[in-house]
Amino acid sequence: MKDKLIIFDTTLRDGEQSPGASMTREEKIRVAKQLAKMRVDVIEAGFPAASPGDFKAVQAIAGAIRGSVVCALARANSRDIEKAAEAVRPAEASRIHTFIATSEIHMREKLRMKPDEVLRRAADAVKLARTHTDDVEFSPEDAGRSDPDFLCRIIETAIDAGAGTINIPDTVGYNLPAQFGALLAELMERVPNSDKAVFSVHCHNDLGLAVANSLAAVMAGARQVECTINGLGERAGNAALEEIVMAVRTRRDQFSCDSGIDTAQIVPASRLVSGITGFPVQPNKAVVGVNAFAHEAGIHQDGVIKARETYEIMRAEDVGWSANRIVLGKHSGRNAFTERLKFLGFQFDSDEQLERAFARFKQLADNKHEIFDDDLQALVTDSDAAGARARFALKHLKTTSQTGAVAGASVTVEVDGEEVTAQGRGNGAVDAVFSAIESVVGSGSLLQLYSVNAITSGSDAQGEVGVRLERDGRVVNGHGADLDIVIASGKAYVNALNKLYDNEERAHPQLARAV
Repeated sequence: MKDKLIIFDTTLRDGEQSPGASMTREEKIRVAKQLAKMRVDVIEAGFPAASPGDFKAVQAIAGAIRGSVVCALARANSRDIEKAAEAVRPAEASRIHTFIATSEIHMREKLRMKPDEVLRRAADAVKLARTHTDDVEFSPEDAGRSDPDFLCRIIETAIDAGAGTINIPDTVGYNLPAQFGALLAELMERVPNSDKAVFSVHCHNDLGLAVANSLAAVMAGARQVECTINGLGERAGNAALEEIVMAVRTRRDQFSCDSGIDTAQIVPASRLVSGITGFPVQPNKAVVGVNAFAHEAGIHQDGVIKARETYEIMRAEDVGWSANRIVLGKHSGRNAFTERLKFLGFQFDSDEQLERAFARFKQLADNKHEIFDDDLQALVTDSDAAGARARFALKHLKTTSQTGAVAGASVTVEVDGEEVTAQGRGNGAVDAVFSAIESVVGSGSLLQLYSVNAITSGSDAQGEVGVRLERDGRVVNGHGADLDIVIASGKAYVNALNKLYDNEERAHPQLARAV
């Protein structure tokens, strides 16, 4: 009988702290629902004390999610903990995750506190959190660089105070696998009451070792791993959920535990997070990259044809990849369209959302001979983007460009229900379109990122464009898809502008007010 490996997903909290990865409340709810569908055990929904927007997002997720524990992060102070408790109150099952730094450099330079004071603060925080929920997690921040003797003291204190989960973070990605595994084993052996808590790990990827360190800790006895979809996270990111889950599942001969994750939902989750955040997945990314199950070399192709296991240690279908070709066209009805999207992991929250997506499907089917699953996924994301609190809408676009001449664009943008037409010039058609739209809106924002991906192969492939805008420290991502890449670019820019002008959009979590 294998132990249960608890999967704690922090895409919506630590993942969102990636510069430029902030999500709207609706986007966070979509991701949370996909995580619940994937059977993630614990969803860290955010940091309620960071901003009013984040508080509302955590509260909304707590009310919407069933089947997964909804967790809120809180520093070891009463204000944060009370905010976290209030935010997760609507949840079917809730957790408060409180933390305080324990490394010498953090205590001295950041907290300006003595070890005994940190110890008291940790105990008080856990006790206060326990008055709101029976499920409390405690993290000694920067544990990977902390004194083991002090770690043992503070962990024992936290467990005595009521913490049921003890998370050991390699906050700055400093540890090596053998070292980190040994630290977990030492702590579990030396802390007298360690048997009363689940030990967890949260590893960052600064040296590219987040997954390796996490797995070393699991082998040493950790039974919860904190991770994110696509390895999203601060700096170089976190341990990738898909790699942790599939490593443990694939190497059953080495691990005495397994997760309860529905692995067929991994690829849909990866694409959803990538589309919302604007962070593309590299082609050779393990498990979820488009080349993860591709074979170019003749020797490999021959081997796979004869026996898949010669070069594939996992089945592509097990993680959510499909044959990628569907029989849908301009004569297909709503039922076939809806059922296929359900198979791909998409469900509509309203009839209006369905009608908007179906109308775009019909438009695409009239202009594209073959429809692929990837086309549908992009189409739904684009439909959601077009319908989300749209103050601005792109109504018409025309560009002119030729060799040796400055490109021009004419755009008509609907602003609060009124159509405005403007012209722009630039270094190419896309630049001209952005210039024309800016002349209408006057956002004063800075274009931080512009990315283009072909959704499928062929000259008639849809183009998927991501745009990242920044203004006054606020960063938003826009998304657009179209058979014409210039039109897709205009859609993405307008989508980003709608988010920029959305007053309910939260500030970036890294701008959270310090206590």
